[in-house]
Amino acid sequence: MGSYSVCIFFTRRFRVTEAAPPPDVIETFKKYSEGGSHLTPEQLRRFLVDMQDDFGAPIFDAESIVQQVVHRRHHITKFTRHSLNLDDFYHYLFSTDLNPPMSSQVNQDMTEPLSHYFIYTGHNSYLTGNQLNSASCDVPIIKALKRGVRVIELDIWPDSSSRRSAICVKHGWTLTTPVEFLTCLRSIKEHAFATSPYPVVITLEDHLTPDLQAKAAQMLTETFGDVLYCSDLDDIKKLPSPEKLKHRVIISTKPPKEYVKDKTENIQNNLSSRKDYEVSPWDDEPIYDTDDQEDNDKSFDIDIHSQSAANFDEPPDQKINVSPDYKGLIAIYAGKPKGGLNEALKVEANKVRRLSLSEQGLEKAAKSHGVDVVRFTQKNILRIYPKGIRFNSSNYNPLIGWMHGAQMVAFNMQGYGKYLWLMHGMFRANGGCGYVKKPEFLLKSNSDDRVFDPKVNLPVKKTMKVKVYIGDGWHLDFKKTHFDSYSPPDFYTKVSIVGVPADIRKHKTVIKYDSWTPCWNEEFEFPMSAPELAILCIEVRDADNGPETDDFGGQNCIPVFQIRPGIRAVSLYDRKGVKYTSVKLLMRFEFV
Repeated sequence: MGSYSVCIFFTRRFRVTEAAPPPDVIETFKKYSEGGSHLTPEQLRRFLVDMQDDFGAPIFDAESIVQQVVHRRHHITKFTRHSLNLDDFYHYLFSTDLNPPMSSQVNQDMTEPLSHYFIYTGHNSYLTGNQLNSASCDVPIIKALKRGVRVIELDIWPDSSSRRSAICVKHGWTLTTPVEFLTCLRSIKEHAFATSPYPVVITLEDHLTPDLQAKAAQMLTETFGDVLYCSDLDDIKKLPSPEKLKHRVIISTKPPKEYVKDKTENIQNNLSSRKDYEVSPWDDEPIYDTDDQEDNDKSFDIDIHSQSAANFDEPPDQKINVSPDYKGLIAIYAGKPKGGLNEALKVEANKVRRLSLSEQGLEKAAKSHGVDVVRFTQKNILRIYPKGIRFNSSNYNPLIGWMHGAQMVAFNMQGYGKYLWLMHGMFRANGGCGYVKKPEFLLKSNSDDRVFDPKVNLPVKKTMKVKVYIGDGWHLDFKKTHFDSYSPPDFYTKVSIVGVPADIRKHKTVIKYDSWTPCWNEEFEFPMSAPELAILCIEVRDADNGPETDDFGGQNCIPVFQIRPGIRAVSLYDRKGVKYTSVKLLMRFEFV
């Protein structure tokens, strides 16, 4: 019983009732128990096969479920009861660990080249907060790795304040504080495979002189040893598979160049020879008008920052050779050839490389060269990163990158917002291992050598029916006055599909007033032309004075291609993507 004070003299009392089984659950129990009062393991197995799409479920699985439920609900340690009553069956269906909407195991083929997978990718992985004045630290790196992130970005700079390492990690030309390069490497080594055995890629934004590159190579080698993956990049037709690279660390950065003493003259000569230096073919930012070094670094052919960071004592115009050890550690070359998008997106027979575009660069490329981007990503790696003005570590729509086959859609993992929810949701797929297989239509050409065109509307391939039954757990995870000081919450659920433009749809349940256990029993349909790229977004709100002020009650984003049909218990997460202990929804998914 919950009491809410109204004014001084009145008290409103509300009973927190246990969520009763919805009518569909009762009917299902009657059907498979054949009108009886209990469900046997064999009857439960038939339910798993018929309604939950668990083809080939052995009787052992059903017996194990019965045993676990009976033990939880009746505290019977010995397997003396061999059946479930209606409440037991309902408990099983509403258990997020026994009956989740997605498998917790790796369930995709992991033997194809790395370019065939979306990879969980971080941006400025060392920052604890915003992009301007937050601290650099190894803690965000550790958190990202534990969440399953597989690509860690480090911006490495000379560190005159440190006698021990001489190399630091920081966000250049900002007030962010540095952290030692070696500290980051050691943390990566310790936590790289805590969540997933599949390879970790370290992308280096290199601002080091050749002598410091040699020192960086020594640190990498001494820290990771044989875990480092190195290969001959002069003749490579495709990248190895995640399976082959299990428990390996991969370095990806631009190959080091020879440097010259007269840096300013060299830069100006390069600029004057370009007709498009003020506005790149794929970026909007002028070369000296940016707040993120990447907008310069990745939009132009010359490596301005590496040259300007150098401090040489050699005579003018004397070349300094790069460190062969450092170059030999690079397993995936980054960078792009000179020229416009046509040249940058060229697919070479015996080379594999990584190309980086800003989010605006991708949008521009998608409009004019969308098919070329898809073709490029069938063999090569495309990395997308946030635009430089996202000072608050916000993010962008990842679907644009995924629709075009971009493997590394780099996100500010320390950020916030609904786009980050989509990122979290996508990479809960495939057992949360950090690698998700790209749809076949992004990997292959048809008989006319044509590839997928994201701008072409396709016919409906599949329709998903989603039914929202009931919600529970808020009274356990929240204070009674969290949503309303004078009464229980007024919950409603928003259900939507995010994917290719033609598939985007939104629905919402009615509001259930003054209830901690709202029961909706509402069904919605979502026709989809590209279900392989669709994500089901679920969000619960407490109705207040309007959508902008309605209190947040939990969210979950589930890749449609991973959803298991049937009646499922769906966990909800907070704004930061942390799963609530008790809050959940009972839902049904059906594909027609």
